[in-house]
Amino acid sequence: MRIRPGLSRPEPPPGHPEEVAEILGAVRRRGDRAVIEFTERFDQAELGPDELQVDPLELERSVGKLEPALVEALGTAIANVQSVAEAQLREPLVVEGEQGQLIDLTEVPVGRAGIYVPGGRAPYLSTVVMCAVTARVAGVRQVAACTPPDPGGMPHPAVLAACVLCEVNEVYRMGGAQAVGALAYGTESVPAVDVIVGPGNAWVTEAKRQVFGSVGIDGLAGPSELVVISGSDADPEIVALDLLAQAEHGPDSLLALITVDEPMLEAVVAAVERLAPQRPSVFDAELRVASVDGPRAALIAAEELAPEHLQLIGKDVEALAGSVRRAGCVFVGPGAGTAFGDYVAGSNHVLPTGGAARFGSALSPATFRRRVARVSLPGEAPARLAPAGAALARAEGFPVHAESMERRA
Repeated sequence: MRIRPGLSRPEPPPGHPEEVAEILGAVRRRGDRAVIEFTERFDQAELGPDELQVDPLELERSVGKLEPALVEALGTAIANVQSVAEAQLREPLVVEGEQGQLIDLTEVPVGRAGIYVPGGRAPYLSTVVMCAVTARVAGVRQVAACTPPDPGGMPHPAVLAACVLCEVNEVYRMGGAQAVGALAYGTESVPAVDVIVGPGNAWVTEAKRQVFGSVGIDGLAGPSELVVISGSDADPEIVALDLLAQAEHGPDSLLALITVDEPMLEAVVAAVERLAPQRPSVFDAELRVASVDGPRAALIAAEELAPEHLQLIGKDVEALAGSVRRAGCVFVGPGAGTAFGDYVAGSNHVLPTGGAARFGSALSPATFRRRVARVSLPGEAPARLAPAGAALARAEGFPVHAESMERRA
């Protein structure tokens, strides 16, 4: 791992906008045929015209291929994510206005959600859990997942098993921008969805950007991010392991260490340099480091980055937790490694990146629900509201709006 003084944010990866637009246009025009052609080109997998969807029997058999310990681990993750998601559901409420009008505020789920499960070096079971369980808790009745196939045309069996355990209705063997296009626009085999969620590479992220408006999306996921604010009494080796763990996500990950004293910075850097060569799964990411004058300065520096994950380790910095306003998820104390949030703590690991934690939030049931206002004006409410409403309407040049309200008075 390369050490770099300072806390600047790395340049974002290229988004391939023209290439992605070409792929999306082809999928929109030619449907299944285009998806199959791009799957062969990018994943080296040949699929027949009726093979985009994974057979339900094939899905059921996949659970039996998992080690019992992994099934149990998935059960733990599912239960914890479900309990946190359920706690975020909002009850309907009714607001009565001063003129007698009633506004009934309620949330309704979207009808159909699509989950993008990345391919790559390993199966991303946790993405299935985070997305599918949350959609189910939100009340979505139809949940579809897609994931890239291997050259033999098969998605990873562990991903298929996770889809079964998380009650996904349909699974499609497709990835990349073509999968996002199929979910957004629909094809002969893939019914269109209302919302697309889940992380992916730069091609997938650009595709989500371009289909937004035709469908909803959870956000635009970039490389993983972790900022650690370390106090003077933190364990340098634990801090180093947490930073190295996030470096497993790729060389473009934003990794930053902010300490309140120079000796701790030096100790963590030494631990990183000692431990990294022994861990081949860790990419050669760049670790940005800075020592600042006290906890408040550390928080200001961290919030300038608005990171996906923020860890506070050490008694002199953990008290900052209640003051954090710009981070996707905050991990507090020596026991709260970011890795727990990635898998089993129950908080969602689909988080805003690229500085979007300034305004974005984690994936939640709200991602899959719409708040609807039902308005009723009983009794004298129309007469009480019409004068004010008509005055505003006429000021804006809409006299028939005014007449519509006044007639009810």
